[in-house]
Amino acid sequence: MTRPITAGVDGSEESLAALAWAAREAVRRGSPLHVVHAWRFQGQGVAGTVDRDTQERWVRQSVAESVGTVTGRHPDLTVSTEIREGDDVAALLAAAADAETLVLGSRGHGAVVGFLLGSVGRQVIAEATRPVVLVRAGDEAATEAAGREVVVGQQGEPEDSADVIGFAFESAAARGATVRAVRAWTLPTVFTYSPGSMALADEAGGLEQYERKALGEALGPWRERFPDVPVVEHVEMGSAGQVLLSAAGGAQLTVVGRRARRTAVGARIGSVAHGVLHHAECPVAVVPHT
Repeated sequence: MTRPITAGVDGSEESLAALAWAAREAVRRGSPLHVVHAWRFQGQGVAGTVDRDTQERWVRQSVAESVGTVTGRHPDLTVSTEIREGDDVAALLAAAADAETLVLGSRGHGAVVGFLLGSVGRQVIAEATRPVVLVRAGDEAATEAAGREVVVGQQGEPEDSADVIGFAFESAAARGATVRAVRAWTLPTVFTYSPGSMALADEAGGLEQYERKALGEALGPWRERFPDVPVVEHVEMGSAGQVLLSAAGGAQLTVVGRRARRTAVGARIGSVAHGVLHHAECPVAVVPHT
């Protein structure tokens, strides 16, 4: 069974941009589109509220109108809807578990702040078991023009980033785009230095060549699986978040990883993903990995 591209909608401008992006992605991948809306009854003790049935009717009408816009643009797209009453986070996490990708909207204010994550978006990204894509209000199909790359950050060993790089290659293949794989590195500190680690770097021809070799090894299996996807290997000294943001300046999609394991303080997004989400100008995919 083909997993759907799932969009969470609430009638806001940003969620409609996310829905439009999700529809285009579903068409590109040949996947169905699933639309989810979670709502809560506003009790009649609140000034200006109406009865529950009326509120539900308004919700269903709003979702139907949003879906109607999408089907008008993509008449051959298979679309299903799901309207849940209850907690937003729980509904979106449940929908994400069955999705290929969950797509959410985010408020954006200019180039300085790329995405403003509310509590719902933050929790969903931190806890989802499937990739989550954040789309800014105002995002348009023109941002997916030919020549714009899919940029992905690679860290650690090949197995650490396999899911993240795989998602980037799949996305690029669906778009006919180039993958720009970015690996940032810094000089080892006195606390991380060891004769063994430096010996490995020396064998590779120096620290930068060692990093290039590590990136090449991580990309190898995916180059074989997607031979038609052009790849640019980008190795640069600097902070991982800053290097990735700099490389993603003209991207149509940026892909970052997030450790799926929980810590003593709960699930976390991670510093690199957090930084990219707050400053990227294009949609950002956050991919959980072990």
